[in-house]
Amino acid sequence: MKRKFITSAVILVCFLLESTIFQNLAFATVKPNLLIVVTSSFGFMRGKKAGLFVGFSSGLLADLFWGSALGFNMLLYAVIGYANGSFKRMFYDDDIKLPIVLISVSDFLYGLFTYACIYMLRGDFAFLTYLMKIIMPELVYTILVTLALYQIILHINKKLEEEEQRSASKFV
Repeated sequence: MKRKFITSAVILVCFLLESTIFQNLAFATVKPNLLIVVTSSFGFMRGKKAGLFVGFSSGLLADLFWGSALGFNMLLYAVIGYANGSFKRMFYDDDIKLPIVLISVSDFLYGLFTYACIYMLRGDFAFLTYLMKIIMPELVYTILVTLALYQIILHINKKLEEEEQRSASKFV
């Protein structure tokens, strides 16, 4: 119960940061995708179910407040969280290479699917422009923010795991 509450709080805080502070820190209308960082991180730290839950929740917030169609971001974030959950066995706390690669790939795929499903279907075929002016700058900005945000999420996850292990050992 405590884990779900704290996970929900992390999602909400990142959503609020993305929609307020980072809205003002945007470079050429590009801001980092903190919800992708949270979704991917919880996916590979906690597994497929946690990634799916965090992705669905993050996508719901994105759809309700920023989206043009309810369900697009929910589905996309849920799939990203679930896919990142597949890498749980490869995840080690002290190795930052895997998280950076997974978050980068997730953000890049998010940008590609957003272009394909929203812009290309409306007749906007300027893919290279979208790639160079939106997808790649957002990817770089997201990676830079990931270096700090990931450490915070990792610390929260470690504390929750330690507490869960202590409470489990009391009952054994």
